[in-house]
Amino acid sequence: MNFIKLEQKIEKATKKAFIEISNKYKDEGIYCFSLYSDEGAMTVCPSTNTIDFLKNLNEEEKEELTYYKFDPVEWKYEMIGGDEEFDEICKDLRTELHKNDFENEYENEETFVIFRNRLFEICINVLKRLKTEGFFKKYIGQDIFLTFSVSDFEYDRKELENIIIELNDNEYKNEYLEWMKTWKE
Repeated sequence: MNFIKLEQKIEKATKKAFIEISNKYKDEGIYCFSLYSDEGAMTVCPSTNTIDFLKNLNEEEKEELTYYKFDPVEWKYEMIGGDEEFDEICKDLRTELHKNDFENEYENEETFVIFRNRLFEICINVLKRLKTEGFFKKYIGQDIFLTFSVSDFEYDRKELENIIIELNDNEYKNEYLEWMKTWKE
């Protein structure tokens, strides 16, 4: 797979998704954005959440406010924006996995893990580059929380901490890192 082209496609799709999301939901108080994938490295999708969504949590959910604030799996707007672009990326990933018999990751685990890790690295790099360029702030008017997550996959704590630090240099970073301290080993 041509990872340079893949990174370009992910960046283009991310920009398009965020512009579409900010145009539709900016008034709801967008405070975060994430790219996420899956353990099998077959998808890349955008996700975002809003202050309005957090304000409307029920009482039980409000007891876990930080979780709802920072975990993309609970965010309101998932797989919205840049639909055609992200669909094409997912198709490309599945084609590559199928072509190389990575669908069963245990057949050639080492090669699959290299592929998966490269994909994850690309997603993080795209978010970092767009943040550095001021892309997100341009559309929202303030810094937002950025993250990359993977469904059915758990990062090593130090690795996750590094992702958060790399993508955030705002109050969200500190709040997230404090939240991490409450997690059970």
